[in-house]
Amino acid sequence: MSDDSVRVDKQDGYVVITLDRPDKLNAFNEAQHVSLKAALVEAEEDPACRAILLTGAGRGFCAGQDLSERDPSQGEIDLGLTIDTWYNPLVRRIRSIGKPVICAVNGVAAGAGANVALACDIVLAARSAKFIQAFSRIGLVPDSGGTWTVPNLIGEARAKAIMFTGEPVTAEQAAEWGMIWQVVDDDDLMAQAAGLAASVAKGPTRSLGLMKGLIQQAGDNTLDEQLDLERDTQREVGKGTDYAEGVRAFIEKRPAKFTGR
Repeated sequence: MSDDSVRVDKQDGYVVITLDRPDKLNAFNEAQHVSLKAALVEAEEDPACRAILLTGAGRGFCAGQDLSERDPSQGEIDLGLTIDTWYNPLVRRIRSIGKPVICAVNGVAAGAGANVALACDIVLAARSAKFIQAFSRIGLVPDSGGTWTVPNLIGEARAKAIMFTGEPVTAEQAAEWGMIWQVVDDDDLMAQAAGLAASVAKGPTRSLGLMKGLIQQAGDNTLDEQLDLERDTQREVGKGTDYAEGVRAFIEKRPAKFTGR
């Protein structure tokens, strides 16, 4: 069922994955889900790929679900099955990939599109971008991790307000609230995002992947549990070649040449 609705461009050390249904604002259909999963699996398993950059073609990042495929007038729709089959595995994959996943939001990110973007590790947004929890506008509740991610990022009060009302959050608001990392001018978005992807791809990417896991588990752990997890993880990365290279480079006063091992 995979098609050409996802474009993959391999760069030196990282891969750019572009949602490519611009005529539909990159809204998800099943074929695009299949293609995106395949692209993420390939990037995850490719040792030459040490970072992933996710973005959208055209004037928007992703408008969420293509509602023409989930129209209740055509018969009863099991949206829980849709979520179980497509959206939950996608969010879990993004969160579990042991490599940095950067998202460049180039326009509207609505519904599941917003929450898929926010599941990524570092989010940059064009100044014209908007994040819209559009679910209440069609009588639904947020999914794709939105009711977990958004309150954890911006707090319960703001999360309830934007989810109840469906009011757009501008890129500047999102950055001010801590929902995303950075706002950049529209014309500079992809250059900035590519530069960031190239930079982290040259870093100690195994350590970065483990760091990602530590940060994501912190909210569920006590301080004592997190201290023990840090100890165990530090023991593991301390045996790696990147640590040895990092120390040598520090002593020799030169840039480190990490290999991701």
